Amino acid sequence: MQQILNFIIRNKNFLLYLLLMALAMFFTAQTHSYHKSKFINSANFLSGSIYTHLNNVDQYLDLKTQNDNLSEENSRLRNLLQNYQLSVKENYIDTTSFKGSYLFRPVRVIKNSYSASTNILTINKGRNDSIQEDFGLITSKGILGIVDHTSNNYATVISILNTKSKISAQLKKTNHFGTLTWDGKSPKSVQLVDIPKIAPIKIGDTIITSGRSVIFPKGIQIGTIESYKLDDAENNFEINVKLFNDMTNIEHAYIIEHLDAPEINNLLNLSNEQ
Repeated sequence: MQQILNFIIRNKNFLLYLLLMALAMFFTAQTHSYHKSKFINSANFLSGSIYTHLNNVDQYLDLKTQNDNLSEENSRLRNLLQNYQLSVKENYIDTTSFKGSYLFRPVRVIKNSYSASTNILTINKGRNDSIQEDFGLITSKGILGIVDHTSNNYATVISILNTKSKISAQLKKTNHFGTLTWDGKSPKSVQLVDIPKIAPIKIGDTIITSGRSVIFPKGIQIGTIESYKLDDAENNFEINVKLFNDMTNIEHAYIIEHLDAPEINNLLNLSNEQ
């Protein structure tokens, strides 16, 4: 307390000057509308600038939450879009719910390999999130692979960069389809085989999923034709497909569940038993 009193006594003239100046500015602002408006505008500018900087800091710290929310929203939009497209192709639209055959869930790839011959991805959701074997995994740019094992909280995915991977794919502009494989060489491209040589193809054509399995719906993008040649028997094309996805830089993705898969698989099992 004594130090405060000593400070006031030492600086009494300067403090008196500040007090008188503050009073003068206050009375000037109160008695003159022009000065009052200038004072208010200056105060608003100062407080607005402070709030802007604080808001920028809050937004930066909240980026992870915003990214998670965007992933959830993208998943909902994908569900609506995919199921709407399926309904249109069947000449039927359920305008109340757009209920369809596929369900999309956002996930995050927490481990990714692309330099081995049998590459595996690991995602941050598992059985507790209703993830099961044979669910598809995609990004907004194209397919990534198929779930092969699950635990309570995680799942592993056979990457399309896996020499054991086989996925049905087709030319986007026709219905000619074949099998998507990987030769184990470049992480930038995969191979599409068994496309009949009568199929009209050219460099730059888009390759998509064919929808001929219960894993991926038709129309999920894969890549474009980079090169092609006839196989040894000269009956089918062997096509090199440049991937839309950068398989060395994957994080946010979507799991695809085919809701009618159990029913379809049961029918196929009955047919195989006959």
